[in-house]
Amino acid sequence: MSLAIDPELVPWVPALPTFDFADPVATRAMVKEMTRSIARDLPDTILIRNYTVPGDTDRPAVNVRVYSPTAQVSSLPALVYFHGGGYVTGEPADYDSALTELTAAVDAVVVSVDYRLAPENPFPAGLRDCYAALLWTVDNAEELRIDPDWLAIGGESAGGGLAAAVALLNRDRGGPSLRLQWLGIPAVDHRGETESMTTLTDTPMLARAAAVNAWKHYTAGGTLVDGEDWTRYAAPATATDLSALPAAYIEVGQYDPLRDEGIEYARRLAQADVSTELRLYPGVFHGATAVRGVKVVERIIAEQHAALRRALHPEG
Repeated sequence: MSLAIDPELVPWVPALPTFDFADPVATRAMVKEMTRSIARDLPDTILIRNYTVPGDTDRPAVNVRVYSPTAQVSSLPALVYFHGGGYVTGEPADYDSALTELTAAVDAVVVSVDYRLAPENPFPAGLRDCYAALLWTVDNAEELRIDPDWLAIGGESAGGGLAAAVALLNRDRGGPSLRLQWLGIPAVDHRGETESMTTLTDTPMLARAAAVNAWKHYTAGGTLVDGEDWTRYAAPATATDLSALPAAYIEVGQYDPLRDEGIEYARRLAQADVSTELRLYPGVFHGATAVRGVKVVERIIAEQHAALRRALHPEG
């Protein structure tokens, strides 16, 4: 199909990698090269600290990377962030540029989780790491200088899917109160049956085959955990009950195979009486925010930051 990609993005398309996730090792090398090429100098106004935190029950310890303003004088709200990468690639350091910018723009502490990756560690390893990091953040609020009453979770792509899953798991376990789940271009449906997934088979950065491969790696271990069916936590779109979840901010791109699953998840959240804001960006493909200096990309990022600020600083 002919794609009316945003004119400012068109010149970038030939230079952008196309991820297929068939070979996780090769894909990780491509991601490293891309993040190296787009990395920006980090400001000295943001302090970055690394911690190793206890895992979920008897699971391995989890590394997290914490970003906070160097001029911080009082407790701040916090965002627990889960990076993207098809559940098989990425690490917190890859997102230093984006998260230092977010920390400053939102005036919040950001805890970025180095969760275990598939296929070496398929579902539910990554989810358990993300939830353990959330609980650690709350338990260590004083040391981190955060206000645990003002807490959000979020991420993009696989990170958006993990945020949706953490919100479900946290509700079901009676965990800490969350002000927002930010689901950026989220991967929430492993079935691959939406119209966008079946028709957008040759899109920049991510196409249908890549999404299929990523889900195969992530769910390779199955969705039964301790005898219980955990499918709803692997692919939140399969959850039958979306009630009593935190408010959601969801963004999707017109030419993203994940577009329709994000739209449908937003519709179902709203139907379940969850406060939900949905943004559909025209002419945008999956991962387009890697290209800076483009008007639509700058708008996406500005609106992400604004949504987080509204949730975490409701009085301005």
